Amino acid sequence: MSVLLSGCATGNLDGNSAGADSAIVVGSQDYYSNEIIAEIYAQALEAGGYSVERDLRIGQREVYIPEIESGAIDLFPEYTGPLLQVWEPETPARLDADVYAALVDAAPAGVRILDESSATDQDAFVVTEEFAEKWGLTTINDLSKVTEPLTLGANSEAETRPFGPAGLEATYGVDVAFTPIEDGGGPLTVKALRDDSIQLAVIYTADPSIEENNLVALEDTEGLFLASHVVPVASDALDKKGTAIVNAVSAALTADGLVALNAESVNEQAPAESIAKQWLTENPMP
Repeated sequence: MSVLLSGCATGNLDGNSAGADSAIVVGSQDYYSNEIIAEIYAQALEAGGYSVERDLRIGQREVYIPEIESGAIDLFPEYTGPLLQVWEPETPARLDADVYAALVDAAPAGVRILDESSATDQDAFVVTEEFAEKWGLTTINDLSKVTEPLTLGANSEAETRPFGPAGLEATYGVDVAFTPIEDGGGPLTVKALRDDSIQLAVIYTADPSIEENNLVALEDTEGLFLASHVVPVASDALDKKGTAIVNAVSAALTADGLVALNAESVNEQAPAESIAKQWLTENPMP
């Protein structure tokens, strides 16, 4: 049965009104991939009879986490490892199952961690193919073989994140300078890599630019980057039926599928709304 997409529907759902006064607020990062997932959540809920208010592309965690914690945002697509490090910075968890279990335990009161997806959008250190071949790089540890200065490029907040220069030196003994590039591993970051103004960049593994530009994601043998699966974070405003809808989205979203969604946005410049609508047509919810 296909999902019928309808905006701002109302009705009584498990005893809760889904009218305008109780709209589910769906948020997203200021990142195209995250916006697509949030739009899928929103449209799936609307198809289920919920009124939805969108608060999309609102920034990075420093901006939106307080809104999630306060209940101002009811539903948000997140990533297990990076979110866990917000609430438990010194977590020893590294593998998927451990990270997810720790995240469920670490969530503050009023915040629920729903079912994680098999889809990943993992932070990774990326180099050009030419640079990898020159120095024989396949793992992050191999960066210790590079005898010329290294500069890491990423969004400015990465400088103080656990995987930033300090974390890289502590975990792998690799010293790097840092250059902020505020496009979330986008075309400016790729250009800086190819121009050799940076030698190392943080780019998400689901970004189609990695394959399209023959970039190499270095293997993280020591677990500097935690497992990072797409996971919905919800407030208590999302009732049992709404939770089931969002969990069904998580069950249907795959790693390859996320790369394909991202490619539609990057290569075809399709808006998140239409990408989400097509995905739900191809992946009807129960």
